[in-house]
Amino acid sequence: MVETRVPARLDRLPWSSWHWRIVIGLGTVWILDGLEVTIVGNMAARLAENGSGIAISTSQVTTIAAAVYVAGACSGALFFGWLTDRLGRKKLFMLTLAVYLVATAVTALSWSAWFFFVCRFFTGFGIGGEYAAINSAIDELIPARVRGRIDLIINGSFWVGAAFGAFASIALLDSSLFATDIGWRLAFGIGVVLGLVILLVRRHVPESPRWLFTHGRAQEAEEVVAEAERAVERSTGEPLPPVTGEPIRISERASLGFGTIVRAVVVRYPRRTALGLALFVGQAFLYNAITFGYAVILTTYFGVADGHTGYYFAVIAVGNFLGPLLLGHLFDSVGRKPMIAGCYLGSGVLLFATAVLFQRGELSATTMTACWTLVLFLASAGASAAYLTVSEIFPLETRALSIAFFYAVGTAVGGITGPLLFNGLVSSGRPSDTTLAFCIGAALMTVAGLVEAAIGVRAEGRSLESLASPLSAVGEPQKGVARG
Repeated sequence: MVETRVPARLDRLPWSSWHWRIVIGLGTVWILDGLEVTIVGNMAARLAENGSGIAISTSQVTTIAAAVYVAGACSGALFFGWLTDRLGRKKLFMLTLAVYLVATAVTALSWSAWFFFVCRFFTGFGIGGEYAAINSAIDELIPARVRGRIDLIINGSFWVGAAFGAFASIALLDSSLFATDIGWRLAFGIGVVLGLVILLVRRHVPESPRWLFTHGRAQEAEEVVAEAERAVERSTGEPLPPVTGEPIRISERASLGFGTIVRAVVVRYPRRTALGLALFVGQAFLYNAITFGYAVILTTYFGVADGHTGYYFAVIAVGNFLGPLLLGHLFDSVGRKPMIAGCYLGSGVLLFATAVLFQRGELSATTMTACWTLVLFLASAGASAAYLTVSEIFPLETRALSIAFFYAVGTAVGGITGPLLFNGLVSSGRPSDTTLAFCIGAALMTVAGLVEAAIGVRAEGRSLESLASPLSAVGEPQKGVARG
């Protein structure tokens, strides 16, 4: 048994360059995901052209390839999430990035549809693993008082990559600059270059001390925290505030089996399990309702040229990033429950209004994009908070797999079935079908907002251990620890 103040020591650290190193090394993976999804979506028409060097149709790219990528992400999240809780955060956030890099580089060499699909699966496999390894590591290293805003901004950075991908695709689709069979291959090289830079920075990010002390490596945990304290003191030039949190006692135990983890999540915290599922399914369907078919809607109903849809998407992406950036601090001050519920309900209501205006024929390409941007300004903050929520409210030993489970289930329901469902609705050419797609996404976001309002957890400013006591903790749970 070991008694430790590691969590309290980490939570009381002032913000410094040490924390920025963690954010840059770990958080930038969402930029890669945004880049991947956007570039492939915008490249669909070019990949299907004669002379592209690959025999594939536009519908295969927008349906099969999209679904395969998401299936890979769900599989990778579960597989690597389980390993992350067993083997540690650092080993896995290095391995998952390596898987992504290799798969993306090989995608650029694709010559047939089946090979392209295989590459997309393994690219998603690496990205899905990143979600579990990165979110758990970030939350265990970032002070509790700013955990909400930092998590939201990091998750929202997906849209920085999306905006970059939109602009890059405009240049790479220009046949006067790049040949038909070259531009799309270069697009995948962008992700490889950015990933290599992230890999170099990530080498200097430490293992989570919280994971170390629950796996019999208390001395290493103390050393990591001591080094962090020295780095913060050097950066701020001020002595550190005193440690005020209560110590926790941990009993060494072997790695937990999958069944034990599932019981800890579902049986011990059933209400929290329902909350996580509602938040993830809602945001997955909303994003598929809008972002999956945005290019088809613009070209089919508003006459926007294929090569110009990237400009509209860049505007949407900016709105998505501004939501977490501008609203993030409110999740730590106003609180998780009112802000998450408000963002989900607000985006659902706005999307219902957008559907009505679209059905009446009262929107143009510009005003439709403005409506989408407003909807996603709120939805992006709420969706980012979904990852924050499931990372905070379950025990340390289950954190990575919990993130993976909710991501996989929510994404499988909304990210695999979503593209298949919405492709048929949006591509039919009938406004009523597209209106229905919007209403499905809006309804699920509204339901998720109501669930959050009813059973959401007030996690702002609280240590992870006070929200869910570690399974290996000895004695009475810390004051304020809740069940259910």
